[in-house]
Amino acid sequence: MRLSGQVTLVTGAASGIGAAIAELFAREGSAVAVVDQDAAGARTVAERIIASGGRAIWVRADAADEADMRSAISRTLDAFGALEHLVCNAGMVQVAGIEESSVAEWDRVMAVNVRSVFVAAKHALEPLARSGQGTLVTLGSVSSLVAQGSTPAYVASKGAVLMLTKALALDLAARGVRCNCLCPGITDTPMFRHHVSRAPDPQAVLDARLRRVPLGRFLQPLDIARAALYLSSEDSSGITGTAHVVDAGYLAAAEWDVGREPQESMGLTVAALKASR
Repeated sequence: MRLSGQVTLVTGAASGIGAAIAELFAREGSAVAVVDQDAAGARTVAERIIASGGRAIWVRADAADEADMRSAISRTLDAFGALEHLVCNAGMVQVAGIEESSVAEWDRVMAVNVRSVFVAAKHALEPLARSGQGTLVTLGSVSSLVAQGSTPAYVASKGAVLMLTKALALDLAARGVRCNCLCPGITDTPMFRHHVSRAPDPQAVLDARLRRVPLGRFLQPLDIARAALYLSSEDSSGITGTAHVVDAGYLAAAEWDVGREPQESMGLTVAALKASR
C-alpha cells in the first residue's frame, strides 16, 4: 500500500472526485479526514471507509471559511496525530456570462475555488512540513489552461488555482512539501450531471462534448483519484509545481469533432441525468 500509516485531509469529499480520492487513499493505507459542508455526505463516505476496514473521520466545514478549515485540520491532528497529504478538491461552477453575474456570485466562486486552497494550505503547512513527506494536490481543471464559454468566474478561478499551486511549490520546496495541480477534463460527477441537466437539450450537450474527447469517453472520478494518488505518493517524488492533466486527450484535439459516435455505455442519457438529481 502506497500510503500505509499516513494521513490525508480531502476537502469537498462528500461526493464525486473528492469521495473517490478519500476512498482510494484509504484503500492505500492512509487515514482520511473527509471534509465537506455536506455533513451527511461526508459522514456517509467516512462510514464506507470504516466499514471497509479503513480509518476515517468526517468533518463538516466550509472549505472557504478560515475558522472552519483551521478546526478541520486541528480535528485531523487530534484524531490521527499527523498530516502528510492535503487534497484541495472543494469547488463549484457558475454558468453565466459576465453581464449576468453579480459581484456576490463572482466572490463566492473565487472563495470556494481559490480562497479554500489558500486557507487550507496556510493552516496545514506546519504538519505537512513536519511529516517530511508532505504533499499538496489542488484540483484545477482543463480550464486552468484554456477557456470555455459562459463561465468567466470559473475559468478565472481555475487559472488562479494553478498559479497559486506553482507559487506554493516554489515557496514550500525548501520545507519538503511538494505541490501539484491536478487538471481534470470532462468527468462524470454530480456537479457535471447537474450542470448538463439544466440545458434545454441535455443529450445534445453530452453528445457535442463527447465528440471533443479523443478517447471517446467521459472520465470517471476514480480516474482522477488515481492521478491524485500518484501525485501524493513516492511514485512522484521528483515532481512539484506541475499542471498534471487527466483529460482523455481533450486538450490535444485541434478539431472539435473527433469523428466518434457518442458511447452509450457511459450511461449518460437524459433519463440518467434526471434520475441523478
